[in-house]
Amino acid sequence: MEILTKTELQLRFDEIVEKISDGAVFIHPTDTIYGIGCNALNAKAVAKIRELKRREATPFSIWVPSPEWIRENCILKKGGKELDDLPGPVTLVLKLKGKNSLAKNVAPGTDTIGVRLPDHWLGKVIEKLGFPIVTTSANKEGRPFMTSIENLDPEIKEGVEFMIYEGPKEGRPSKIINLVEGKVKER
Repeated sequence: MEILTKTELQLRFDEIVEKISDGAVFIHPTDTIYGIGCNALNAKAVAKIRELKRREATPFSIWVPSPEWIRENCILKKGGKELDDLPGPVTLVLKLKGKNSLAKNVAPGTDTIGVRLPDHWLGKVIEKLGFPIVTTSANKEGRPFMTSIENLDPEIKEGVEFMIYEGPKEGRPSKIINLVEGKVKER
């Protein structure tokens, strides 16, 4: 696994964007903790994350490239007021307009998706991609989430192509605001 800093990512921006577009599985920082991600349109890459996390069917969240992506692909009932918490450390659960906006194994068995738009510099990379990436905690199901390179699971480390690392994180996973069921979950 290759470890990249923000500066190295900026120097190799086009190369990294191409790798993500082509289906690379990677670890990335967010505004809360570290996530494991891939192109959310690539079913093979999503399946690899499922295997690494040992998480067969629970839906993953996605980091979207823009609020416009949400408006185009999700059902908003309050005239877009649902997006008032973005960008920020929240995951909004929304109904998808159509099933073709993501690989089917991102959120199997449901017509909803958790969307994130973190307030983080990596958002510029996602914006450049123009499509969402899977963003789920970089840990195996039921294990502590990754906050530094020292607590990265060795099997996950072996299964990713690269990591964008910016040092230890002191956050917690994002708050889930389920706008379909009207529930809020702190993690």
